[in-house]
Amino acid sequence: MTRSQLGTAVVTGASTGIGAIYADRLARRGHDLILVARNGARLDRLAEDLRARTGRTVRTMPADLIRPVELRAVEVLLRREPDITVLVNNAGVGALMPLLQSDVEDMQRMLDLNVSALTRLTYAAAPVFASRGRGTIINIASIVGIAPEILNGVYGASKAYVLALSQSLHHELHDKGVRIQAVLPGATATEFWLAAGNPVENLPPSIVMQADAMVDAALAGLDRGEVVTIPGLHQGEKWVQYEALRKELSGLFGHSTPAPRYLEREEIAS
Repeated sequence: MTRSQLGTAVVTGASTGIGAIYADRLARRGHDLILVARNGARLDRLAEDLRARTGRTVRTMPADLIRPVELRAVEVLLRREPDITVLVNNAGVGALMPLLQSDVEDMQRMLDLNVSALTRLTYAAAPVFASRGRGTIINIASIVGIAPEILNGVYGASKAYVLALSQSLHHELHDKGVRIQAVLPGATATEFWLAAGNPVENLPPSIVMQADAMVDAALAGLDRGEVVTIPGLHQGEKWVQYEALRKELSGLFGHSTPAPRYLEREEIAS
């Protein structure tokens, strides 16, 4: 097989669902692949299928990203593999139960994967991409990153982190040739829901997007140059307005004295 002119895409959480579909779509676009996930047998089956259908070079790297040694191995790969041009940070887990009904150790493991592992892989890839003046990092976040009341608050907070990190990285790296995209899916038909304790079949079909449609929309957003892509948001102008207001508000925070409303409350209290 000839080496891809587009380079190699690393996809985490690639053995099933959204990650497997990203692998398929990126291979069809002409990328070679390195697939990362815990389930080595699933990875091997997917890799064999992708090689047969697309003719691309597909390698697998079984790794549990909450295990430090295995995470470090993927970091080393990202730093040293010269052909890697795309990182899809898709590996993640979710939670549905309210805070008071959730086990803190489960929440810690979720943060280890959704936040810490994603951050370390991003830190491994971003400097290399910047030094080459070329590269793309796609971070799979969630609509709960901007609507944390919907599901478990720690899960929402982890995805808010992914969104904030992505926006900051875009600000820092866009003039260095590095593309950053945060994808915010809504309810998507994957094993996520079963693993979180509520099969997707229990959700209203009107709010559930098929995973292939979600990934295709996300890649269309990438092609359009979007930093944040929300596949299920039909009123795209609402996000534009939200971002404009957020950026305006962020310029209003810097004052050496408290706002008058807090001084007034202090006087009343005294």
